[in-house]
Amino acid sequence: MKVGILGYGNLGRGVEAAVRKNEDMELAAVYTRRDPATLTIKTEGVAVKSTVDLDTGKEDIDVLIICGGSATDLPEMTPKYAAMYNVIDSFDTHARIPEHFANVDKAAQAAGKVGIISCGWDPGMFSISRAYASAVLPDGQAYTFWGKGVSQGHSDAVRRIKGVKDCRQYTIPVPEALDKVRNGENPELTTREKHTRECFVVAEEGADLARIENEIKTMPNYFSDYDTTVHFIDEAEMKKNHSGLPHGGSVIYSGESSDGVKHVIEYSLTLDSNPEFTGSVLVAYARAAARLNAEGVKGAKTVFDIAPSYLNLMSGEEMRAHLL
Repeated sequence: MKVGILGYGNLGRGVEAAVRKNEDMELAAVYTRRDPATLTIKTEGVAVKSTVDLDTGKEDIDVLIICGGSATDLPEMTPKYAAMYNVIDSFDTHARIPEHFANVDKAAQAAGKVGIISCGWDPGMFSISRAYASAVLPDGQAYTFWGKGVSQGHSDAVRRIKGVKDCRQYTIPVPEALDKVRNGENPELTTREKHTRECFVVAEEGADLARIENEIKTMPNYFSDYDTTVHFIDEAEMKKNHSGLPHGGSVIYSGESSDGVKHVIEYSLTLDSNPEFTGSVLVAYARAAARLNAEGVKGAKTVFDIAPSYLNLMSGEEMRAHLL
C-alpha cells in the first residue's frame, strides 16, 4: 500500500511512525502547504511535496491520511481530496460529524472512492466500545472519562492569555466518580464531578500571576465548569517534566441483563503519545479503506462500518487461529 500524508505536525509525524511498523505499507510522499524545501521528515528517500501536486488528483497513492485540524482544515480538505483519492481523517468535532460525513460521502460517492472519517481513539476506538456495549446490554449507560493526559486545545487556550509563555493542561478523572461507575452504581454526574483540570504555566517575567490564574479558572467553555489547579513553573521544569503528549482514558458501560443482574464493561487506554497512537489508528483504517475500495466499495464510512478483518495485517486464517 502506498500511503500519502497531508500535514506534518504532531499527528503527521505519528502517522509516519505507524507506517514504519506496518510491513504491507510504504510512505509514498508527505504533502505540505509550507515550502517543501523547509521540511525534513524522518523517512529517508521519501519526497516532501506541495499540496499543489496533490491537487492534480494524479498522485500515485492508495490512500491519503489527512492530518489537519478539525476546526477549519478537515471540513474543507477531506471532501476536497475524497473527490480524488481514498482518504482518512480524525475529525473530532462531535456535533458536526453528521454534516462532515454527508459532505465526504457526496464527494467520495461521485469519485468512486472511500472516505473514512473520525478515526482515532475518541471518536474512534472509544466509539466502538460504546457501540458494542450498548448492543450487548441495551439497558445500560455509558460513561467516558479522559485522562490523565495533556489536552492540546486547553493548553493552547491558556497560551493565548496575556503574560503566558507556555502551558500544559492535564485533564484528570475524579477517582470517586470512577469508583462509583465501576461499582455499577450508575451515578448522575455533573461535568465538575467527572474531571478536574491541572495547569502548569510558564509566565513572562513580571506578569500578574493572580490575574493569569483568575483568567484561567473563569474561562468559559474551557475551565469555568471544572475544579482547576494552576501551578507556575519555569521553562526548565516545563522542558524536563512536561514535554510529552501523554493521554488516555476509559469507556465504562454499566448495564443489566435482567432485573438486578448487573454487568460492567470497561475499555481503557494509557498512551505515552496521543498523536502516535492516533496515527496508528489512522494507519489501520487506511488499510481498510484501500481494501474496501479494491472490492468496489465507495462513499463515506465511520469506524462503525468497518469489520475488524479489514483493519488487521493478519489474514483471516491467521486471525481465526490466533485471535478468535
